[in-house]
Amino acid sequence: MTIDPSKVSSSTTPFALIDNYSAVPQEKEILFSIHTVFRVNESKQTVNNSRLWEVQLTITDDNDPQLSVLVHHVHETVDGEGWDRIGKLMLQVGQFNRAEELYHEYLKTSSNDSDTAHIYHQLGWAKWSQGKYKEAVTFYEKSLEMKKTILPSDHPSLAISYNNIGQVYHNMGDYVQALEFYQKAFKMREKVLSPNDPELAISYNNMAVVYCDMDNYSRALEYHSQALRIKENSLPPQHSDLAISYNNIGQVYNNMGEYSKALEFYEKAHTIKEKHLPVNHPDLAISYNNIGQVYNNMGDYPKALEFYRKSHKIKGKSLPPNHPDLAISYNNIGAVYNNIGDYTKVIEFYEKAHKIKENSLPPNHPDLAISYNNIGQVYNNKGDYSKALEYYDKAHQIKEKSLPSNHLDLAISYNNIGAVYNNMGDYLKTLEFYKKAHEIYEKSLPPNHSDLAISYSNIGQVYNNMGDYLLALEFYEKAQDIREIALPPDHPYLADSQLDFAACYERMGDYSTALKALQKASQIQQKTFQGGNTAFASTYSWFGRVYRSMKNYSKALEYYENCLEIEKKTLHERHPHLAISYSNVGDVHRLMGYYERAITFHTKALNIQEHIQCNPLELATTYTNIGKTYREMKDYSTALTYFQKGLHIRENKLSKNHPDLAVMYHNFAKLYLATQQYSLAMKNIQQALDIAQEKLFENHPHLLNYRETFQKIQEHV
Repeated sequence: MTIDPSKVSSSTTPFALIDNYSAVPQEKEILFSIHTVFRVNESKQTVNNSRLWEVQLTITDDNDPQLSVLVHHVHETVDGEGWDRIGKLMLQVGQFNRAEELYHEYLKTSSNDSDTAHIYHQLGWAKWSQGKYKEAVTFYEKSLEMKKTILPSDHPSLAISYNNIGQVYHNMGDYVQALEFYQKAFKMREKVLSPNDPELAISYNNMAVVYCDMDNYSRALEYHSQALRIKENSLPPQHSDLAISYNNIGQVYNNMGEYSKALEFYEKAHTIKEKHLPVNHPDLAISYNNIGQVYNNMGDYPKALEFYRKSHKIKGKSLPPNHPDLAISYNNIGAVYNNIGDYTKVIEFYEKAHKIKENSLPPNHPDLAISYNNIGQVYNNKGDYSKALEYYDKAHQIKEKSLPSNHLDLAISYNNIGAVYNNMGDYLKTLEFYKKAHEIYEKSLPPNHSDLAISYSNIGQVYNNMGDYLLALEFYEKAQDIREIALPPDHPYLADSQLDFAACYERMGDYSTALKALQKASQIQQKTFQGGNTAFASTYSWFGRVYRSMKNYSKALEYYENCLEIEKKTLHERHPHLAISYSNVGDVHRLMGYYERAITFHTKALNIQEHIQCNPLELATTYTNIGKTYREMKDYSTALTYFQKGLHIRENKLSKNHPDLAVMYHNFAKLYLATQQYSLAMKNIQQALDIAQEKLFENHPHLLNYRETFQKIQEHV
């Protein structure tokens, strides 16, 4: 504790030494006056006891400008008397359980319907803050019904109730109900308020946010612009409420994939905040966070980290150590490390976030589910699928208890669990969960929502992995149709659709159509991202794969190396994607006859894949590529060892008639042909042909290749 005498007001006595009055004089006790205020400079855990915190305080006085702003803000936002005022303060500082206790006590002494309606409203607020949305709606509706009996039909308090019920339905993912209540609030306000009243701007803003979540971006921009127009007409040019509108418009452009526009509006908001707020104000942290989010979406991870850390630094100074906003900050930083592939860092930040949520939220709060989901995602990326399923299941259990059965967050849960099974190669399980997610999306979203497109794309990907290419195309086309309606023409999701098509057509052997799709994807990405962005890595990799299939090895090598260059700059040195790229480059070197160089790159891939948990099918591909290289080098025993490793994984993970198994059997057939083991060669080529004739088109290059090998073997039998 630091006390600067110059800060002590002459009109007050902030403290007194009471040695002479204390029962234990040697304790040298100090008695502080009730209204003495200290500034928190720093808080840290003590070295010897992690349960205790050491807090550094400095006395301040009535003339402190930040204290004056805070006191003014509290007077403005925390009105009322007695229990009500204390309850409001508890809600403002995040003590939701205490607020609930206080209002239940207050309810016992309520003497009239007006007070009771108000208490029900406050209990609704407390339940909403706890994430107990069904209970929140119940209390808000009780309050509303009582208000209807005692207030005129156009009373502003009714509009507030409609607005709050709309907000809860919005949080529950019921956008239709949310809009219905927001529109009721808006119509009431429109009748009794002037056209430029700030309350109307709030209504426009609320409806705009729902439209944004429904992917109706044009309507969202229209309503946010209406809110901005009201504020511009009724407020001074640099008013802080204008910053809120700029932020909202920036969020819509961010969702639309128009990142330069999003940055423009976020920076306008930030400029206003910088002029009005102290350097450590939480609203500046929100601003930095928003800008960081755009850079993260753009794949500029160093910039994203820079702004997320600025945001976190402010929150660390201005918020208590267990505040939920600090958890959001840790999550955001963790998400960037997740994109980079630095999983040790990711787990560190996600667990910090989770610890805060465990200490500050009830055990079934939806935000805890987000935490479990994030940790599950890391384990999925690391290839630790049992751990991933464990955390995703924890998240799902919370959501099932706290959310309605058709809530979109449950669909996200099903998608996440499905993605793990997809990585495990259990495609039937994957389909089961993806279809559960899809059922919720179909019931809860408008027919052209972009989340439905993601769902169609996910299901298409499974059919592609299963070798059912026509069915995969059918789902990819459904996804593309929605995205063309719902999104701007250069949205990154449209590039994703083209990559889906390219992947499918490449597997079907239609290389020219695959190339056209890749060129479309590349054109969209070039308009959206700067050169060297991580988004290009996947596109370059697919270009490389198609050119390799077309036997244009110099082009294939060029694109694979471009992909590898981006990944080496942006990803952790042991990221699974780097292993795939090393193996791809190695395979092209094999095809060009540079066998030693090929082995060097394959070894780099194995050094990653054998020391981390990764998708076993990716490891199988590397084993197969190494086997092919040793076969070309005529080291047949080593080649056989690696082929057997690859086959063992694929047979355990893939259906018996999967085209990738045909590739394996063909590799064995060529090996046995080279070693003059013709009966084994014939057995394997027959297995390859049986699968290919069932699953591939008549003119598929793989099928033609297998028949050519069959003829060569037949000459020796």
